[in-house]
Amino acid sequence: MTSIKKDPVLVVLQLSGGNDALNTVVPYGDPLYADNRPSVRVPDDQVLKLSDYVGLNPNMGPMKQLYDEGKMAIIQGVGYPNPNRSHFRSMDIWHTCEPDKVGTEGWLGRALKEIDPNAENVLTGVNFGRGLPRALAMPGVPVASVGNLATYGVLTGIEEDDQRADALDVFSRIYSPAMGRGGVVDYLSRTGMDALKGADILSTAPEMYSSTVEYGGDVVGQYMRNIAQTHLAGFGTRVLYTTAPYNSFDTHAGELQAHAKLWSETSQAVGDFMDDLREHDATDNVTLLVFTEFGRRVHDNGSGTDHGSGGMAFVIGENVKGGLYGEYPSLEADKLLEGDLHFNNDFRSIYSTLLENWMGLDAQPLVNGSFEKFDFI
Repeated sequence: MTSIKKDPVLVVLQLSGGNDALNTVVPYGDPLYADNRPSVRVPDDQVLKLSDYVGLNPNMGPMKQLYDEGKMAIIQGVGYPNPNRSHFRSMDIWHTCEPDKVGTEGWLGRALKEIDPNAENVLTGVNFGRGLPRALAMPGVPVASVGNLATYGVLTGIEEDDQRADALDVFSRIYSPAMGRGGVVDYLSRTGMDALKGADILSTAPEMYSSTVEYGGDVVGQYMRNIAQTHLAGFGTRVLYTTAPYNSFDTHAGELQAHAKLWSETSQAVGDFMDDLREHDATDNVTLLVFTEFGRRVHDNGSGTDHGSGGMAFVIGENVKGGLYGEYPSLEADKLLEGDLHFNNDFRSIYSTLLENWMGLDAQPLVNGSFEKFDFI
């Protein structure tokens, strides 16, 4: 008997807005946590403990279960040199791996170019959500960007030339914020029709899908369901991307209630996604990355937290060696960066690990440099 090796698939869930690291992976064992968070903190007795020092937010039960199964790696203190507190600039840096200039090519766009250099499969890369994340943008690389498979119709079922022209106009308006108008014109000339074809094919995924898993009705739940549907449809998609509702993790005020809801929905969606793939015996070639563009400030502002640095990331999958990676950044006042956590681990180390150890690609040209890898895969 011969075994058929499946191609590795990378799923990315971006937590837009800057997730509060301190209230996600909570350093409950450090008295400085309570000192800095007089109003916006997770009570010690509610923390889902991982060690004598840290634990997960109490609304992350399904992800805690994955951690307990040894299937979730938590990378602590993630960031980059000279952190930027602007959502847009910081996200650009994460998306392009260009900390010193504004980049136009996304790290995953470059990866897709390596995986499918001749764009033979119009569904090698798929995004769920409005617009195209810059991480996926690359001339000559078609990426279908879909709002929701269940209601998707804007770029499907188009037969007449004028309808296709209208659809391409919509397409260009969606993609322009990520690439700039000039980039979009070039991108469309090479990939626009391919992306339309991809959308037509994607619309068939729900009818091929059956599952006993009931995802939540929130946006993250529905997008993760869409990703499962696409993966299970067998389109040959290698990179699947989605974003939590735009800037939803930007918790300047009312954080305790908002953050609890966000993590309840996000953790449940991640748990449902893994359950769904397991039900279909389809987890063996999927790895999920969950990241955010920056953390929040160490001291709360009375109701929420403001933009900071030193966040964290999660890597989840059957092939992941679970556990805590990297040192938790110090909360001592003289070791903070203008009131923020210092980063201990460059985000490009995570990318490099995923690209080389999981996707089988040479990471250096894709992340613009050589970075020490982790051993979570």
